[in-house]
Amino acid sequence: MSFLRKGSRAALTACILAATSTAASAQPPLLTPLPAPAAVNPARAELGRHLFFEPRLSGDGSRSCASCHIPSQGFSDGEPLSRGYNGTEYFRNAPGLLSVRLKSRLMWDGRGTNLVGAVREMVLSGQFMNGNAEIIVERIRQIPHLFMLWRRAFGESGERRGDQVFQSIAEYLTTLDFGRSPVDSALGGEGSLPSLADEGMRLFKGKAGCIACHHGPLLSDGRPHRLGVPDHAALVRDPLRTVSLLSHYAENGLANPMVERGDIGVYAINKNGGDRGSFITPGLRGLSHTAPYMHNGRYDSLDEVVDFHDRGGGPGSELRPLRLTAHERRALVAFLQALSPPLQDVAEPPTHEYLPVDRIRR
Repeated sequence: MSFLRKGSRAALTACILAATSTAASAQPPLLTPLPAPAAVNPARAELGRHLFFEPRLSGDGSRSCASCHIPSQGFSDGEPLSRGYNGTEYFRNAPGLLSVRLKSRLMWDGRGTNLVGAVREMVLSGQFMNGNAEIIVERIRQIPHLFMLWRRAFGESGERRGDQVFQSIAEYLTTLDFGRSPVDSALGGEGSLPSLADEGMRLFKGKAGCIACHHGPLLSDGRPHRLGVPDHAALVRDPLRTVSLLSHYAENGLANPMVERGDIGVYAINKNGGDRGSFITPGLRGLSHTAPYMHNGRYDSLDEVVDFHDRGGGPGSELRPLRLTAHERRALVAFLQALSPPLQDVAEPPTHEYLPVDRIRR
């Protein structure tokens, strides 16, 4: 390089550095283990644990967060389409909540980047729990054990606010993590996968190309993609679900929502025409516990999900056909099943009784 002028050498150096940076940024996506547990406020997390299972947060006292996020179902509900608040029905599948702290987008349609805000929406929305923050505060005042936990979490004095309820539930959710799966052990060099699952992992990272959208600790890129999943029949068969869907569109400012009849996903939130029918990539951990699958519970088994992807998805899909053999599809399912560690037992708190109004501490 001695024959190059000073300016030329600088330009060449800049080009080399730029190329190196580009190469580094173009590293292929990886399967990565879960990060260390999050640091939490133990008193607020304990209050949140009790509130998560407390039905009196809902308008009529009939539903809790755990009504749709059941611990034994991986904190999902096992239904294709979630139940709505009494007198309504919902139009999407209830996602599991394990390691929800790591999600960049919390809802299927991309809304919700803040866990406290998402809890607030679920508790107050007329489609879910139909709660009222001021009424919730007053109800907790009348439940001695919950009020004791509240004082312990936020101090003996000071204003009691509904946002403290949402913060506490979010703090509890932050403590929920997946356990270590057989895939994690294999990636850490602490064991090996069964041969079929190991073959599936190679397909996942290679021929099938799943890792392009399913990578990182949750195996999700957190971005919207259009797969052409057919609408669930109940969406148009059940008027209550249709009403909930159209109400959701109207509440999010969609122009002329009444012309829509299917689930248009992310488009209803960002109004970007290219995202019509797109949904955020789900994580793949714990799949054995959270059937049925997709944003609308359209498929009951992992075999059906793999077959759907192998065909290249449905109408308008951005997927390409994989053309896997029957054996390769079985191997891919075996790998997906190996991403599911056993679920930990979660003890539901006991029901706490109300205190007579004349004995309430203010």
